[in-house]
Amino acid sequence: MSKKQYNLKILASARDEIQEIARLHMALVGINSARKITTALRKAVEHLSTYPYLGVSIEDRELSQQGYRKLVCGNYLCFYRLVDDTVFIYHIADGRTEYKHLFRKLPMVDET
Repeated sequence: MSKKQYNLKILASARDEIQEIARLHMALVGINSARKITTALRKAVEHLSTYPYLGVSIEDRELSQQGYRKLVCGNYLCFYRLVDDTVFIYHIADGRTEYKHLFRKLPMVDET
């Protein structure tokens, strides 16, 4: 019996953050580091299409009640929600930063 596959939608905010992470790694360590981190982030996110509950609920009560979850990938956190059969990736951020402000800046997204 095969596992159910969920749709995966990486929102523009998360795509931009992946690019910024890659630029930072390229500037600080080099091209190989940039490739390595982006590959690791994309593979982690792709696992959510098969295992959408792989991550844990967010500690923030309001965000958790809205169904937001986080997936740890090294020093980075991937913030997402499962809506029907689609996993929406909202943000990817350094886990050492305060992430709540990311959700205040994000306008409501039409997830359909």
